[in-house]
Amino acid sequence: MNNRVFCIFAALLALAGCATDPAPTEQLRLTEQALLQARAVGATDLLVDMQLAEQKFARAQKNMPEEDYKRARLLAEQAELDARLAEAQVLTSKSQEQLMALNARITRLRKQLGDLQ
Repeated sequence: MNNRVFCIFAALLALAGCATDPAPTEQLRLTEQALLQARAVGATDLLVDMQLAEQKFARAQKNMPEEDYKRARLLAEQAELDARLAEAQVLTSKSQEQLMALNARITRLRKQLGDLQ
């Protein structure tokens, strides 16, 4: 009896080990959303990180029909992070430009105030 229970347990364990990863449809959706958001703020294919994101996303989508879900999930996660990095780079660059413009205005106002005294 114990041997039979052990065999059943071993068989269940083996089946669990063979189970495939579920399709990463939610991750692909999140990645696509991150790509759209990065493009919306001005990230283009000229940014290396955006290029990487697009390439990894395309490879992730290619893995879906092949049912290589683990690889598709990994690539989609990497693509999402690359897209978010590209977005952050664009936003940082825009913020720096705005800061430089404000500093130029402050300098100009100080000069005008100095000329009035």
